[in-house]
Parts: sequence; C-alpha cells; structure tokens
Amino acid sequence: MGHTDHTAQNVVAMSDHRTHVGYGPLAQVEAYWESLRGSRLMPRRSDIDPRGIESALEYAFILERVAVGVARLRIAGGHLRDLMGMEVRGMPITAFFATQSRPRVSEVLEEVFQMPGQTNLHLIAPAAHGRPALAGRMLLLPLESDLGDVSRVLGCLVVQGDIGQSPRRFDLTQEKRHSVLGGATRPLRYAAPFQQPSLPRVTGFAEGKANFTPATTGDIPPYLRLVKSKQE
Repeated sequence: MGHTDHTAQNVVAMSDHRTHVGYGPLAQVEAYWESLRGSRLMPRRSDIDPRGIESALEYAFILERVAVGVARLRIAGGHLRDLMGMEVRGMPITAFFATQSRPRVSEVLEEVFQMPGQTNLHLIAPAAHGRPALAGRMLLLPLESDLGDVSRVLGCLVVQGDIGQSPRRFDLTQEKRHSVLGGATRPLRYAAPFQQPSLPRVTGFAEGKANFTPATTGDIPPYLRLVKSKQE
C-alpha cells in the first residue's frame, strides 16, 4: 500500500481535550472550533457549518450578547429543549442556572467576551421529587461576529443522567478558563461597554428628521386673510 501524507490542516490533535472525558460532544465541538480558527484568535460566526459538528448538534448552541452579562440563545439543540421542557431559542443562557449561580454565570459570560477566552463550566442539579441528581458540563467558545466584534459564542451543554421532570436548573460548581489572546498583536473590537449600534447617516430621499426651532413673534410678519363667500 502506498503511504498517505496527512497534512497538519486535516489533523486535529485530541490530546488537549482529555478534560472532556465522558463528555464526547464537548470534545468534538472544541476540536471543530480549534480546526476552524487555525492560526487566528478565533473563528467567525459565518465559519460555523452545522455539518462540521453533526454528531454533536443535539448538544450545541449559539449565543449572542445583547447586554452586559446577558447572552441569548440564537440556535439550540434538542438536548437543551429537553432540559427545559420547552423551546429555548431567545432565552438567556442563565435560565439554565439556579438563582444563586446566575450572577457568577453573567460574570463568566463577560469574561468570555472580554478576554476573550474558552471556558468550561462544571454543573450539578441536586435531586428533588421527580428529579434525579444530574451532573453536566458546559463549554463556551468565543466567535467574532460578521461586524468583527466578539459578541457570539459557540457552546455545548452535556448533562448525564435521567432528566426527570423539567425544567432542570443547575448550580455552577467549577469553572476553567483559557485566554485565546496569547501573543496576539491584532487589535480586537471588544464587546463592552455595551451600546446600541449607531445608525448610519441617511441621505437621498430618506432624509433625517430636521430639528424643530420655534419661531419668535418678531420672526412672523403680520398678515390678514380675507375669506369671501359667494352670495346667491
């Protein structure tokens, strides 16, 4: 048999993903993200092709940052819907967490956008009536938006065990972060402080609204208008 030459471009080293042992979809999503970014700091949102993580799609999601510490689900797999027992698109990702964990999760989200960095969260859900104890992992990987800012996240959530009655919410027990900046010299457009995007100046037929300045009495010349009706 002839020797097959595999280039580095087609090989993804899995030795760096051993922290996801028992959580296969997380390793697949992280390896896909790494292969897309190559020598860049991170991939762009437009680089993501669902076919690249087909076997992990059930657990994958895309977040969009909409305010400081708030990121909503734009796309979410069936595993996330099963955990909540409803459609989750449009929900903030903090909806998956118990009340006491939400402030820290919001801080973690900002760190993902600001560092920017990869983050791995360890989760637990205690047992309750009709709800067995659960353990899970969530992976958050930054993405550049089409505008060039860091305001998107490719994520993966895997929970092991019988879900039981939904919705299920989790406590954050551990977090591991890794900056992707390294020795980068290219400036990034960071997400914060959060501001509504400025609208472009409109020209042509669609003119901007003129400012209203009330006229003073001296600016209005006196005049008399006579209305005359026609008599039969």
